Amino acid sequence: MDYDEQLERALEEKPDIAEKESRFTVPDPELRTEGNVTVFENYQDILDTLGRDSDHLLKYLQDEFGTSAQIDDRSRARLTGEFNSSRVAEAIDEYVHTYVICPECGLPDTHLTREQGAELLECDACGARSSV
Repeated sequence: MDYDEQLERALEEKPDIAEKESRFTVPDPELRTEGNVTVFENYQDILDTLGRDSDHLLKYLQDEFGTSAQIDDRSRARLTGEFNSSRVAEAIDEYVHTYVICPECGLPDTHLTREQGAELLECDACGARSSV
């Protein structure tokens, strides 16, 4: 068997990694409006996926939208004002990029820590530490 035949055979047998779905998928935000309040129905589901503290994400959303917010007794976020799903999804994507995904290896296996007043993103997969 010559080189070209071996190469062709190897390419046919290799797994197609690019088509595999990522193990980290953030649910789309489910919102509904109650008067002048946007109720974020699946806020807790998204928190569970991200593995972050409720107050951290809520403060980020408040800063991003320039509004006030609180968590109700059913673990839903209530944002003052009317916000559409695409705007909230965009904000969550930015949050994930900044506070969840490791900038070195691209994995979501991270946690937040504080060191000398600075907030750090530490990756459990590759060990990288970066300021956020």
